[in-house]
Amino acid sequence: MDAAKPVAPRTKMLLEAPVATALLRLAVPNVLNLLAFVGLITFDGIFVSRLGPDALAGISLVFPWVMLMQHGAASGVGQAVSSAVARALGAGDRHKADALALHAVWLSLLLGGGSALLMLPLGPSIYAAMGGHGAMHGAALAYSQVVFGGAVAIWSMNLLCNVLRGTGDMKVPAAVILACVVGHVLLSPVLIFGLGPVPALGTAGSGWGLVISFGGGTLYLLQRLTRAGGLVQIRFRGVPFQRALLAEFLRAGVPGMLNVVVNNLTVIVLTGLAGRAGRDAAIAYGMGARLEYIIIPLAFGIGTGIVALVGTNLGARQPMRSREAAWKGATLAALFAGAVGVVFAVFPVQWMTIFTHDPATVQIGVAYLQIVGPFYAMYGFGIGGYFACQGYGRVLPAVAGNFARLVIATTGGWLALSVFDARIEWFFAAIACAFAAYAIANALAIARVSRAQLKPVSPAGLPASPGRQA
Repeated sequence: MDAAKPVAPRTKMLLEAPVATALLRLAVPNVLNLLAFVGLITFDGIFVSRLGPDALAGISLVFPWVMLMQHGAASGVGQAVSSAVARALGAGDRHKADALALHAVWLSLLLGGGSALLMLPLGPSIYAAMGGHGAMHGAALAYSQVVFGGAVAIWSMNLLCNVLRGTGDMKVPAAVILACVVGHVLLSPVLIFGLGPVPALGTAGSGWGLVISFGGGTLYLLQRLTRAGGLVQIRFRGVPFQRALLAEFLRAGVPGMLNVVVNNLTVIVLTGLAGRAGRDAAIAYGMGARLEYIIIPLAFGIGTGIVALVGTNLGARQPMRSREAAWKGATLAALFAGAVGVVFAVFPVQWMTIFTHDPATVQIGVAYLQIVGPFYAMYGFGIGGYFACQGYGRVLPAVAGNFARLVIATTGGWLALSVFDARIEWFFAAIACAFAAYAIANALAIARVSRAQLKPVSPAGLPASPGRQA
């Protein structure tokens, strides 16, 4: 870093504040993200459940695909954007950070358009293959066509939030996401059920609530990031398109997106397997698995801080501090996720009855939460390890750990239900074992990628000191 250039206070905090303190300062604003995603995940189910079981089952078929896109934008490709911006600022290269911010806009248009081109024509076949038929299939399509038709809004809002997170600003992205989800929660019932001149759109209304609110968030973030005075500024003129900058995103973003695919593919496959035990089991697993989608943004709130700390200190050539941030961050994610798991393992009925009062469905959902909930701490540690690897820009080891989770959960679940015709509890036990394997695999991933940075080479070809270089 050029000694002549002053270090911005936020960057100075990332480089010098005690690691645990810095992690908590970065994570606390993102509790708003948790509250926002709780709203997104729970209120959709509450509103749509009033339309009947077929509507609820229909959006359950689409929900993992929507979360695939959301998590890909927020933590797959999105964290690659955040990490790249953090490394540029840590190295003192403001011009590169500005150019990266502009290229994040181009990337959001590319990926949003690609999501629409993929899911709009293929959605009907996909939902049919997942067991959707009749009214269930119609409800799925009505929701899916709106959400994926507006995919650019979801990608853009999340990638622009991650540009800000790369600067260490967690407050504005958290507030914007909270505002978007509040807007979604307020709009959705009006659009689903109708009000005055607004017609009842059914499940499509929930999709419109999401797209409209995220589109508003995108416009606000663009307006903020194009103003002068921030740590980064988007300039649409005078900055040439550079494939190398997109490649920098994609080096970590493609494996990161693969990780998101694995997360959601696990839920998709397990939903299909649960359906073998009947509609009640499919709905119970779907509602129980929504807690996993709460664990992800909870760990994400901590993980964004991990990425910023690891990436900034790596750019400033402080490998020991990067390593400390990786381990402490993953442990903090485990503690937060474990707390959620324990609460709902002790009070499972309270969660399930938010969505349904059918005794058979509630009973199965309670079994899921009591068996799997205590293992959420290991799931949180695994996710924290993934974000640490994102900060290093070396994600493949963490992706491999998540793929191992997919294999263990789906293979064990298939054997339990299809081969041994076991009780549904054994299916849930396979999921719990997979979380434990995920934590172990990503602990090894952190050790591997952090060890590779402990002997950095300076530009002069001599070993760099572990402290920050001027």
